[in-house]
Amino acid sequence: MNEKVRAANLKPETLPTAGELEVRRETMSRRQTPSEFLNQIRGRPVVVKLNSGVDYRGVLSCLDGYMNIALEQTEEYVNGQLKNKYGDAFIRGNNVLYISTQKRR
Repeated sequence: MNEKVRAANLKPETLPTAGELEVRRETMSRRQTPSEFLNQIRGRPVVVKLNSGVDYRGVLSCLDGYMNIALEQTEEYVNGQLKNKYGDAFIRGNNVLYISTQKRR
């Protein structure tokens, strides 16, 4: 058994394999800035979660430096239940908790 493993009091099977380390390196090299991510998801279905807990789901059409968001084919969900459907919606950036991608409709 490796002395460093023994010194750290770890079992060798808990250490990552060389293959796992390579996957981690590849994943880290693909990381992108938030700005790059947002540019990449423009035109794709997203979920926008507001500070109030309300979700808006739609196609991200544009956003600006203040995180103001324009969505198309927008649906409003309150407590997981569909409440309204809108053609286009504008969401002020200071209300946004997060934006995530969703599967294509």
